[in-house]
Amino acid sequence: MARRKQEKDQSPQSRLHALGVARLNLIGKYSSQLMDAYIKGHFDETSINDSALDKLVKGRILHRPDESQPLSLRPDMNALIASLTEDERKRQINADVAGQLEQIRTLVKHFSDAQYRGDYVGSEHHFQLLTEKVHDMTGQFSDAIVSLWNRLNSDFGFVSNLSDKIRENELAQKQLRRLLDGFELIDFNEMIELAQSSGPLRKLLVSQLQVVISDHSSSLLEVQKRLVELMARFRQQQERAQLISNMAAFLKQHPKFEVGDYPNRTVVPENINHAAPIIASASVALDRVGDQQPLGDIVRTLELSTNEYVEPLSSGGEFDLEEVLAVEAKHQQLKEDVENFFISLFDSEGVVSALDYLEQSKLDWDGETWLFQVIAEYEGLARDIRKRFAFDKKSHETSVFNQLHVIEDVHLSVV
Repeated sequence: MARRKQEKDQSPQSRLHALGVARLNLIGKYSSQLMDAYIKGHFDETSINDSALDKLVKGRILHRPDESQPLSLRPDMNALIASLTEDERKRQINADVAGQLEQIRTLVKHFSDAQYRGDYVGSEHHFQLLTEKVHDMTGQFSDAIVSLWNRLNSDFGFVSNLSDKIRENELAQKQLRRLLDGFELIDFNEMIELAQSSGPLRKLLVSQLQVVISDHSSSLLEVQKRLVELMARFRQQQERAQLISNMAAFLKQHPKFEVGDYPNRTVVPENINHAAPIIASASVALDRVGDQQPLGDIVRTLELSTNEYVEPLSSGGEFDLEEVLAVEAKHQQLKEDVENFFISLFDSEGVVSALDYLEQSKLDWDGETWLFQVIAEYEGLARDIRKRFAFDKKSHETSVFNQLHVIEDVHLSVV
């Protein structure tokens, strides 16, 4: 029983758990000094004794980038505090995708070798580390995107002036570009080769990773669009602010300056007088005493002709009934002649031209009127009766530049 407990205590998970608890306790014990280091940018070595300082260095909490520089928080520790305190200023975007991909490849090899040796405990341990690494990489992407969105939604409100906002926007765009470049380094064909026939690896490195990267890419593209729009707004505000500040400086140097009445000036500066002069509109004012005499002279010079006067037509007047009856009789005669033409088709053989019939019958109708009535009569027939005739319009195109066709004749025959 004691031996089993000892083996359990020496398992990788137990050691990791114990190590994590110790590091968290260490951070909690010196939290005040660590926060001072976060704010100041360096750690005050005189605030704790040498033994505690050595523990913080060995615990991967503090480091000395260079021998000439003071102790400072590690980047991971800085990012952790920035995330916990929602301090967007010091949140760093880790876009080193190549380095993380290299670690993933190494862990996959360890996992495969352990499985090949039959070391299932080791393979499980390496798979867990691999899962953490993949989640860590995608989590960093997620944090970076959230950081970008926070900065974007607050209009970079953590800086005070407009110039700093523009610089922060440019910095965010560079970070976003690095993230997109990092996404391009992730080759899913390579991930498929690394996973081979292992189901868990394919699910972790291909399926899940692909979905997450696709979501992040879409989100980043939207962030990029919003950043560009915000930058345009900043530039516009900066332009207006600069114009006002320049005007204020000019007025300070020229306190007696008065804005001139440029529309009424005959000579205006060259940089303003680019447009052609506008001709003022002219109109006659009958109520103006000065305009009445010239207007009367102009009117008297006009030649008025009473012969061209036409009495306007009045509505509701009487009409000539005889004329109307004559028109109706003429139209009725035309209609009867066309009906006779259709009846004659049954006594003839072959195709009959409407104009030839008009000429042979010596009818006193205009050719165009005759053809129009023949076509109208044919169109007015019932559908089953219309099927008994073969109807063909002979026409020609008036021009090659349009589709206008003029009907020359109509040929009919009995089917």
